[in-house]
Amino acid sequence: TFRRSTVPGATYFFTVNTYQRQKVLTEAPFYLALKQSFRVVRANHPFTIEAFVLLPDHLHCIWTLPENDADYAMRWNMIKRGVSQQTRDFIAAADLLTAKTRRVGVVAASILGTPNS
Repeated sequence: TFRRSTVPGATYFFTVNTYQRQKVLTEAPFYLALKQSFRVVRANHPFTIEAFVLLPDHLHCIWTLPENDADYAMRWNMIKRGVSQQTRDFIAAADLLTAKTRRVGVVAASILGTPNS
């Protein structure tokens, strides 16, 4: 059973994998979209990045959230959505979408898996 920790102001470690471990994160369209998405989300929903490692098929990062905030899931949702929207043309060209993500319109799952997946 997976249980999410939701402690306000805590420091969290995340590993996020690409869909089917595709080696796309270090390609310019994807890492630039990831960088931009982090900027936008941090501007609206602050958090501190303590450490960050980007590899072709996954990333690791450590975040510290503000004192009265434990909503890292919302931040990841926004980051993934931003990456997916910015790389939509590259995803379609490479046919990286699954039938399920097309059906429900969730493009983010095709690029970045869920935290700790």
